[in-house]
Amino acid sequence: MQDFTDLDLDPSILDAIREAGYTTPTPIQSQAIPKILAGIDLLASAQTGTGKTGAFLLPLLHMLLKPSKLKGYGPRALILVPTRELAMQVAAEAKKYSVNLPRMRTVCIYGGAPYPIQNRELSRPYEILVATPGRLIDHLERGRIDFSRLEMLILDEADRMLDMGFIEPVEQIAAATPKERQTLLFSATLKGEVLRLSKQLLNKPEEITVAHSHDKHENIEQRLHYVDNISHKHRLLDHLLNDPTINQVIVFTSTKIAADELVDTLYEQGHNAAALHGDMNQGQRTRTIGRMRRGDIRILIATDVAARGIDVQTITHVINFDLPNCAEDYVHRIGRTGRAGCKGVALSFAGGRDIQLVRRIEQFTGQKLEATQIEGLEPKLRPTAGHANGAPPRGRRPSPGYSGGSNSSFRGRPSSSGSRSEGGRSEGGGYGSRSEGSPRSEGSSYGGRSEGSSNSGPARSSYSNNSEGSFASRGNSASGSGKPSYSNAAKPSYGNSRPSYGNSSKPSYGNSSGSGYGASKGSYGSSSGEPKRGNFKSKFSRPSSER
Repeated sequence: MQDFTDLDLDPSILDAIREAGYTTPTPIQSQAIPKILAGIDLLASAQTGTGKTGAFLLPLLHMLLKPSKLKGYGPRALILVPTRELAMQVAAEAKKYSVNLPRMRTVCIYGGAPYPIQNRELSRPYEILVATPGRLIDHLERGRIDFSRLEMLILDEADRMLDMGFIEPVEQIAAATPKERQTLLFSATLKGEVLRLSKQLLNKPEEITVAHSHDKHENIEQRLHYVDNISHKHRLLDHLLNDPTINQVIVFTSTKIAADELVDTLYEQGHNAAALHGDMNQGQRTRTIGRMRRGDIRILIATDVAARGIDVQTITHVINFDLPNCAEDYVHRIGRTGRAGCKGVALSFAGGRDIQLVRRIEQFTGQKLEATQIEGLEPKLRPTAGHANGAPPRGRRPSPGYSGGSNSSFRGRPSSSGSRSEGGRSEGGGYGSRSEGSPRSEGSSYGGRSEGSSNSGPARSSYSNNSEGSFASRGNSASGSGKPSYSNAAKPSYGNSRPSYGNSSKPSYGNSSGSGYGASKGSYGSSSGEPKRGNFKSKFSRPSSER
């Protein structure tokens, strides 16, 4: 199919597509739109960046132009997504394509946003509801949403939702919708729990598979840089960021604390960068993404979950400062560049402990990551199959601060492995699951960050509660510059001991309402975004993750 006009969409929708700058449908759109318009349940495998959002939004808007025959006041279509960022992105796309449909109203609800505002939005007539599972369960418990006239249920990135532990909430939400509905399920992979869920929710679906992992991202140049230690990583990143061909870049770290520290390190090297991670409240994250879209931010330091949903076509480079534990996360990371057919570059740093991660990524993508070197920044140690387990070559001791693995963090802190969750949001268990920092709720909690004090102005206090060990305190600045001052950190001792740095103290957690450092930026683990519940017991249950 060569043109959107061949898809039998309403002229007002076609005008919006042209206004958005699109002329030719993508493969997933060409295959999915006719089937959706025919009222068929759909099971589709499509990666991010393939146009899958338009594949379900365009026919949905066309079908909603017909008046509903069902009674009720709730939404006619429900789109479930795993994260807040993706929810906002899908809602924005729906509003973009319905710009010429004044009565087509979209409501977006997700955790971390104030309830009164969402209650007000839900009290007015609307056609489309975009929601994350946890917050939707909250509103269903309180009787604020009526699904009596729901005609279509859409699950976007279903595999990601299940990885994050939302299978029970998704099943409960689906059970609250009419049985006579059209159901669409989009996922990067169609296996395991995704297939089981599709058999449960879909009625005689047709299956579409496009953009397999091994043949996607052909427009993205992927390169690998071996590194000796954390210092080598910093010098290499500094060199790469001076490349004038970089328009905008996302640098991925494995933890929230690492993201903050890298921002400070880059500042000391003369680079202005911004962080995006789970310890930032929703307003901060929204403003940061907005600044990225406007071009106000050139360098963004991000964690995996926080970067989900970022769709900025001017991002030319992605740098994996820390490799992800899960190969699929690598695909999602590099998919932030090379959007809409543009060229992109993905660079990854790999240490001695990363050889197995590199192999998993290559096996998952079906592509070889070509190792490259920069003159003057060549690695002294290159991983080989003989020490694929992460140990340095026999007979050579690791240099102080040797990190090797991508998940080691800064100043020689040992890496942590196993499962992780960012901000308390579970992302599945077993292989490839992960945890970023301390548990938090989706309110305005900062996970233990507090502001110190100095004679010249505020300076950041030490970041504690780190699962990867203690590290140098970032205390009060006495220089008057306002920059963080680092304590005299002792080099870590290797073996069975945990390194301690300087005389940094550790704030108390648990029931403490805040840190003992200056003015606290929020109590640990508390949520100001959601009301407390009593002993109310609902038929809806959900994980203690995203709301």
